[in-house]
Amino acid sequence: MNTHERTCISCSKTLKGRLDKRFCDDYCRNQFHNAIKSPENNLVRNVNNALTKNRRILKNTFKSTPPPHQVHVEDLMQEGYVFRYHTHFLNEATQGYACYDYGVLLQPSGFCTIVQCEGNQVKKEKIAQVIKRYG
Repeated sequence: MNTHERTCISCSKTLKGRLDKRFCDDYCRNQFHNAIKSPENNLVRNVNNALTKNRRILKNTFKSTPPPHQVHVEDLMQEGYVFRYHTHFLNEATQGYACYDYGVLLQPSGFCTIVQCEGNQVKKEKIAQVIKRYG
């Protein structure tokens, strides 16, 4: 008979039951594995938070500015927009970035145009409306 006392590897409580048992309950098992994956999860969580914030800023700016939805790059940065985080590039311009369904087209003048997009394409009906109305 095995007289070695087994303990939970998370909380060090005495284990009862199966000989290959490592944790006293599901809470300790989850806590142990979450602690191992914490640095990786923090990185992913931080990037997702930055992408979500960028999208929210673009959406609010798009809705609050009249067409053609142009703002200065500094204004976006003051709102907290971080150009380093984007989900994809837009095909429309060499300096076009998108966060999910909203994008930024950078212009050499220091201004940028906020656009709605589908995939890596700017929504054509939106561009046509802007050109018809202001073009």
